[in-house]
Amino acid sequence: MKTLRDTRILFGRSIRHILRSPETIMEVVVMPIIAMLLFVYVFGGVIQVGTGSYINYMLPGVLCIAIVSGVIYTSLRLFSDREKGLLARFQSMSVSRSSILWAHVLPSLLSNGISVIIIIFAGVVVGFRSSAGIIEWIMILIILGMFILALSWLAIIPGLIAKSTDGVFAFAYPLVLLPFISSGFVPTETMPTVVRIFAENQPITPIVDAIRSLLNSSPATNDILLAFTWCIGIIIVAYLISMRIYKHQDN
Repeated sequence: MKTLRDTRILFGRSIRHILRSPETIMEVVVMPIIAMLLFVYVFGGVIQVGTGSYINYMLPGVLCIAIVSGVIYTSLRLFSDREKGLLARFQSMSVSRSSILWAHVLPSLLSNGISVIIIIFAGVVVGFRSSAGIIEWIMILIILGMFILALSWLAIIPGLIAKSTDGVFAFAYPLVLLPFISSGFVPTETMPTVVRIFAENQPITPIVDAIRSLLNSSPATNDILLAFTWCIGIIIVAYLISMRIYKHQDN
């Protein structure tokens, strides 16, 4: 199929670009690990999250921070291609339109997936432990993968419409705040009413709660359903908007 072939070729190109700048992956990994160490060893002693260890509680939030930070580079790489005229060149060729965008989304899934695994291993070194079995870990990886895809497609939009790199980073500011205004680091019950209402009704909270429950082998059916609903909804809406913008630019 032509679309799959085009996606595979352009995917390889994007991976080569990422490998030429490993500092971006290191930055995405290092900053969340520093945040994890800061919360565990500086704030962990005063934050009450029940009887479990704080590293077990906050690791899902750290993973979300890493993913949010990672997708910013998806926007930047797409913006760079657009500024260099590569998108216009691809549009003049018989290349599938969707494959051009998927070739930025799929490398984001791969690179952010690697970052997530590295951070989990770092968490184990710090003291993270989980009673999750194989099925729970598969569910966790699926949820994280869906979350990466959702944010990657969302990141495509500023990559297509931003007028400068500052515009790309402006998109990142609200996303970076979302993991902090969620149940990622403290229970939402401890937050002021307005903040709590927002925290309990934004996508990262059910994602964090679902992952945390799965890590503890606890029932989390409602949170899992909410997490998938948010991710699938974001993917569909962001994909449709991205394709509409890209086709409009083509015209």
